[in-house]
Amino acid sequence: VPTLSINFSFLLDGLSLMFALIVCGIGVLVIVYSGGYLAGHPLQGRFYAFLLLFMGSMLGLVLADNSITLFVFWELTSISSYLLIGFNNDRIEARAAALQALLVTGLGGLPLLAAFLMLGQLTGGLEISGWMAHTAAVHASPLFLPILILVLVGAFTKSAQAPFHFWLPNAMEAPTPVSAFLHAATMVKAGVYLLARLSPLLSGTEVWTTVNAAVGGTTMVLGAYLAYQHADLKRILAYSTVSLLGTLTLLLGLGSPPAIQAAVVLLLAHALYKGALFLVAGGLEHETGTRDITRMSGLRRSMPVTAAAAGIAALSMAGLPPVLGFAGKETYFEALWNLPVSALLLTLAVLTAMLTLAVAGVAGVRPFMGEMAPSDQAPHETPLSFWLGPAILAGLGLILGLLPGLAENSLLSPACSAI
Repeated sequence: VPTLSINFSFLLDGLSLMFALIVCGIGVLVIVYSGGYLAGHPLQGRFYAFLLLFMGSMLGLVLADNSITLFVFWELTSISSYLLIGFNNDRIEARAAALQALLVTGLGGLPLLAAFLMLGQLTGGLEISGWMAHTAAVHASPLFLPILILVLVGAFTKSAQAPFHFWLPNAMEAPTPVSAFLHAATMVKAGVYLLARLSPLLSGTEVWTTVNAAVGGTTMVLGAYLAYQHADLKRILAYSTVSLLGTLTLLLGLGSPPAIQAAVVLLLAHALYKGALFLVAGGLEHETGTRDITRMSGLRRSMPVTAAAAGIAALSMAGLPPVLGFAGKETYFEALWNLPVSALLLTLAVLTAMLTLAVAGVAGVRPFMGEMAPSDQAPHETPLSFWLGPAILAGLGLILGLLPGLAENSLLSPACSAI
């Protein structure tokens, strides 16, 4: 709509490239996984249509340079997420969870639209790249605080920050491939992407730092605590995702170069290990008939490939060497240590790391250790389509942990520079 300055304009820089690779790479593995997970399902074609609609929407969101174009893709991810969470629409729980996610993320998009329109009025254009030349004028405007609050509300609802965190665990009613793709690797990071994309324009103020640090820190601790309270494997992983999203929001709020670097490394590491663990969860449910972690044990002998992938992913989640999650966790602690942050924040960060270590052991190691639990089924290794995705994602986390230079210059440093 050229008369309204709404253009299909796109920007590929280090930040959008990293997100685009995550969306496309993990998307391909999820599509392969779905072929086995939904084998023989009468609505498999519909599922693929919804999944590809989401992938295209997410790709448009991270590549859009025009703010209204970004907003349209932002809302399309909410709509496609609604269709995917409620895919098993014969279940009232799935329909309720889908509607809840749509209302929270969809309504959160409306303040974002208002912020974009105000920024367009202030700067004379709707291109996000063009806004960066008007940073001083935006900060000096009486509209700055309303714009900042509206952007933060939009980002916090999408990325399940407290007090909006409740929709993400409830969205675990979705099929496992949806949980792995939308609610671990991509859609829930859209809010984090928005904060990173607009950080050069809106950061550097006390309000930005205080609100992001407070909300992110609260979400970080709350998510880790709640993850440890559950026995349902997918809910454990969902709450730990909430915790990580809080950590990323905290780091983007602090905004120092080491904090930005830590956020980028953790973001990539999380996409790899959490995508793998969600896909492993689907394989475990397929073989044991349950998601109850207390009813799984001793599966390493019957599911050796799945066990290896889960173990490597759990190492990364726990922040232990030699995987990429270790580099992310160390960079994160270094960023906090070298900033004049409060002792309380450092304490909460260490406490969260301890809880995350415990949760990683429960979700990625416990089902495979000990004696075989009694089961109505006879578990065996899952088909290739089930274990290929977890093996590739966990393997990438291990390779990038051992050879960090592979990603540093080509992916991580350009993403940091873009922020």
